Amino acid sequence: MTRHFITIDALSREQLVAICAAAREVDASVLEHDEIALVFERPSLRTRAAAATAVHDLGGRVTFFGDDEIGLDSRESAEDIGRTLAQMYSVAAMRLRRHADFERIRRATQDSLALINLMSERAHPTQALADVLTIADYLADGDVTGLAGVRVAYLGDVTNVARSLAVALLLLGASVSLAAPAPYQLADSAVEDPRAISGELTLTESIPEALEGADVVYTDTWISMGLEAEAARRRQDLGAFQVNDATLALASPGAIVMHCLPAHRGEEITDDVLDGPQSVVWRQVFHRRSAMRGALRWIKEEDQ
Repeated sequence: MTRHFITIDALSREQLVAICAAAREVDASVLEHDEIALVFERPSLRTRAAAATAVHDLGGRVTFFGDDEIGLDSRESAEDIGRTLAQMYSVAAMRLRRHADFERIRRATQDSLALINLMSERAHPTQALADVLTIADYLADGDVTGLAGVRVAYLGDVTNVARSLAVALLLLGASVSLAAPAPYQLADSAVEDPRAISGELTLTESIPEALEGADVVYTDTWISMGLEAEAARRRQDLGAFQVNDATLALASPGAIVMHCLPAHRGEEITDDVLDGPQSVVWRQVFHRRSAMRGALRWIKEEDQ
């Protein structure tokens, strides 16, 4: 049966650990003679670079398709795009506006085309993999199974990134606090919902409560793609949740600071924290490539 990497909550703990282990290894024979399609409805820097370099690491070749070329449901239906790609590619790694389109493509291709979610409005699983690998580097000697008991605080708008990261951390035994004003807190969803994972999850509007004992302080942009019209209101509503020297002082001494980037400096995070000694954002960027390798290697193992 074809494997897909669409959400973290579709994985068992054992599968997540196996993918993380695969992420740290380079084997140029894994994708030998394989063609991988990269489909991006939304712009990207890190995700596109990570996907392309990871495919090359594993011996494969990539073709990039932008929104203007694909025209999902405008130029051509999601189903027909999937059917076309399945005739020429073994894997399609996709950044889509609508998470539900992954299921449409999966059904249309009858699981003949392996799918990797490079971000949807509901989930960002490759980012979560990169983040887990980064936290393990700094707090568990590189071993994700050593993350049990690590305390992670996320401040600000609870985005797709926060969802996937929380699911991954809870599967690995870490505790997660999501601090946000009520309108920006974790919303009900059938997809990538950390409340469906057993573990220590705290939803709060209190910054001190979230940060008490935190080993990791994480934030994301307040103004995600497609929400630009809400920028002024979001800056006002979320201003108190900025990661700065004062908020960082509420966490454990030496807590690492994380951001999935791009950052709006001076909004969700200040320059002195983002560029400071506790920031590990560039290690996160490094592991975006690792994470993509892990997803690809795990998918291809099913063919062996």
